[in-house]
Amino acid sequence: MQGEIVKVSGPLVVAKGMGDAKMFDVVRVSKHRLIGEIIELRGDMASIQVYEETSGLGPGEPVETTDEALSVELGPGLIESIFDGIQRPLNLIKERAGDRITRGIEVPALDRSREWDFVPRVKPGDRVAGGSIIGIVQETQVVEHRIMVPVGVEGIVEWIHEGKATIVDPIIKIKDGNDTITEIAMLQRAPVRIGRKFKEKLAPIEPMITGQRVIDTFFPVVKGGVAAIPGPFGSGKTVVQHQLAKWADADIIVYVGCGERGNEMTDVLMEFPALEDPRTGRPLMERTVLIANTSDMPVAAREASIYTGIAIAEYFRDMGYSVALMADSTSRWAEALREISGRLEEMPGEEGYPAYLGSRLSEFYERAGRVTCMGDDDRIGSISAIGAVSPPGGDISEPVTQATLRIVKVFWRLDSALASSRHFPAINWLESYSLYLDRVNQWMGDHVSDDWNELRAEAMRLLIKEAELDEIVRLVGIDALSLRDRLILETARSLREDYLHQNAFHDVDTFTDLNKQYKILKLIMEFNELGQKALESGAELDKIIYLPIRERIGRAKYTPEEEIDVLDEIMEELQKEMSSLIVEGGLEYA
Repeated sequence: MQGEIVKVSGPLVVAKGMGDAKMFDVVRVSKHRLIGEIIELRGDMASIQVYEETSGLGPGEPVETTDEALSVELGPGLIESIFDGIQRPLNLIKERAGDRITRGIEVPALDRSREWDFVPRVKPGDRVAGGSIIGIVQETQVVEHRIMVPVGVEGIVEWIHEGKATIVDPIIKIKDGNDTITEIAMLQRAPVRIGRKFKEKLAPIEPMITGQRVIDTFFPVVKGGVAAIPGPFGSGKTVVQHQLAKWADADIIVYVGCGERGNEMTDVLMEFPALEDPRTGRPLMERTVLIANTSDMPVAAREASIYTGIAIAEYFRDMGYSVALMADSTSRWAEALREISGRLEEMPGEEGYPAYLGSRLSEFYERAGRVTCMGDDDRIGSISAIGAVSPPGGDISEPVTQATLRIVKVFWRLDSALASSRHFPAINWLESYSLYLDRVNQWMGDHVSDDWNELRAEAMRLLIKEAELDEIVRLVGIDALSLRDRLILETARSLREDYLHQNAFHDVDTFTDLNKQYKILKLIMEFNELGQKALESGAELDKIIYLPIRERIGRAKYTPEEEIDVLDEIMEELQKEMSSLIVEGGLEYA
């Protein structure tokens, strides 16, 4: 069906003669065949958001519908790829058209000519259903790509291929109950705005270990959880997401650069291929998909980019993988939504954002989770969605941040004051929270230590107490505090500087496993407990604070994982030195 342009307003095009079209159909606009999507229908008039530059378009030019929803191509070749917001391969476009994306360029997302070694997992006569794994392709050295039967297809395997095949070659024939034969290739397509089906959504119970102490200890996120990182410019949102992408306990990483500055995305695109994956020793890109939609790219494609990312993440989740999705930043996505809404002349909500901002954010974050996948083996997969939010001026009362906080269960509040004092990650421990603590407490107790949760709670109590004591110190001076409170201040300072502060660019400090986190935290809290006993025995505060072992405690975080037994030696030395102070003060050390 072909319509005709009657109005052009930036990325919004209005066309007539579109009475038979459907909402969210993809269309080709003008003789340039620009990609667009129908977002509003009124009679035979269709409002189309165009994902490319519309300059030069005018009334009377043709609009052709494809009768298909905006979809992603799924199959071998996704890993290591770099796409734009509507899954056009940027590397291939550069080879064909140079450094700028040519308008109307038509490039398949996945390579049709490359052959993959397909290894079948079923045989003729087996029964398969939607979601069943019928074979595998070793896509990279670290990712086994599992080929699945599309949902809605089931029956008996008549024939299955083995060996080399392209993604469009038939690899299996399935006969249903009506003796109809269905041929399936490795290439599949899925609409981006509709979530993939699953059997059951499960409660998340296992933490996603990130190696970042402030996160794992105080504000953990679970596999299948959702988290937000709001913070002003320069507070370290992107660095935190890079750390999570590199170190998080996930099988597949999907990184969506949504409307970020071009230089930041350039850093990502240059750094990720050069990063070594600590899990495998191979390049990190061998289990990563990058989606880059910078702030100078068409605004409509920015709105589609996070849906493209979550659709790809769902595909790998259905293989049984744990997927971590990074969206940087949802504020830029919301701004694109606001611009399109304004051009549609919709009634604006708070600060000009559309009234449906909250529901659109919910639609995105609700597609994360831990699920039992379709198929016959009850495999479990998960998507953990972590979205950066960039509130103007760091004001978290603005609509995007507030709408996000009503949905997510982990809030990592980045603080410009901490960032300016060179404390990174600049996550404010007094304003952040995690609603997953109750879920992971049992897991931490079973896998780390029985007293982990009590230790964490006591450490947070000291940090809160420090904030209260700081108010008193500012008003009347430190001399107004008791010796006990002054020791609490010293312990809290050690918590901040020796534990919460973490250097992302230090070879050892960049990542800390849970066992090492526990031992360092135990050292600091043991210092406080024994120091309080020493004070009660009559020991001098200065002698406690300036114990020789304090320097080794301060440098404990730089201890390599293979030398972790050194931390036990530091603990023994701490107890020995404290014991001497307590005996000197007049009490027997027990």
